[in-house]
Amino acid sequence: MDKKSQIQHSCVKIYLMGKKILLSGIKPTGRPHIGNYFGAMRQFVELAKDYKSYIFIADYHALNFIQNKAEMKENIIGVLLDYLAIGLDPKEVTLYKQSDVSDHTELTWVFDTITTMPYLMRAHAYKDAEAKSKEIVVGTFNYPMLMATDILLYSPDVVPVGQDQKQHVEIARDTAEKFNHIFGETFKLPEVMIMKDVAVVPGTDGRKMSKSYGNTIPLFAEYVEIKKAVMSIVTDSGEGIPKNVYAIHSLLRPASELLPIYENKTGKYKELKELLIEDLEKFIAPLREKRKEFEKDIPKALAILKAGGEKAKEVASKKMDEVREKIGVNVY
Repeated sequence: MDKKSQIQHSCVKIYLMGKKILLSGIKPTGRPHIGNYFGAMRQFVELAKDYKSYIFIADYHALNFIQNKAEMKENIIGVLLDYLAIGLDPKEVTLYKQSDVSDHTELTWVFDTITTMPYLMRAHAYKDAEAKSKEIVVGTFNYPMLMATDILLYSPDVVPVGQDQKQHVEIARDTAEKFNHIFGETFKLPEVMIMKDVAVVPGTDGRKMSKSYGNTIPLFAEYVEIKKAVMSIVTDSGEGIPKNVYAIHSLLRPASELLPIYENKTGKYKELKELLIEDLEKFIAPLREKRKEFEKDIPKALAILKAGGEKAKEVASKKMDEVREKIGVNVY
């Protein structure tokens, strides 16, 4: 390496060392929709410019919902392609798969031994399952402990979540404090980053856009899918401006530009929907084509994921060595 390259390398290293650490995970549970993009995915790409980011595919978490080999593989690869297509840069972000780092499950067991059942019974996932009178699997009950491990292994400064997920970070903080109290200072306490000004995107039926409601517009939809979804958006014949159509449209254009159009076309719902279809196609088409490019070379995409897993493993293993030393199992 020549002197100029050494200086550039040192500058990059110092810059990265100065960045705070961010961590977030994504469950591979199916195709993303525009609500996922405007609600979180877009923010991860932007935040990666200012934070040293760890973004992982939470495949072991997904086992609570998906227990089909082919579906799981397809979804993991799908999430990988999705995030590469929206611009998540593997040079800036450590993108990895949870199951590639065995320290996640090992540390979860350690945390299990210091966590009480009444404490976990207060978790939202458990309460929701109990309210639905489901037979609750241990994976659902223990979900918060695996999530605490996901977070604490990488010593993040911040964990971006929606308001409804704040409890997961609080549990991670509680667990870190308890471990530190029993075994000595080991884990950094992460801060919750509530993503403000994040769009809550309505679905085609007016409720929050969600796969479980079947009211989505897929993020990488073909034109025909976009048209079908938009034409199914619920409108009230008494509305001057169709609020559901406008709310989705406002993600793509500023109000200063959009309001005059809607006011001039009051009551012309079909025309407004057709305009929304065209604007969604303009927005989605480049993402869709970029995803198709990545899809042409799956081995290359998987190589990015594998390399990210190796980088994550280095960090996690170092922390796990520290944990083993603290709890007294390192005897060699």
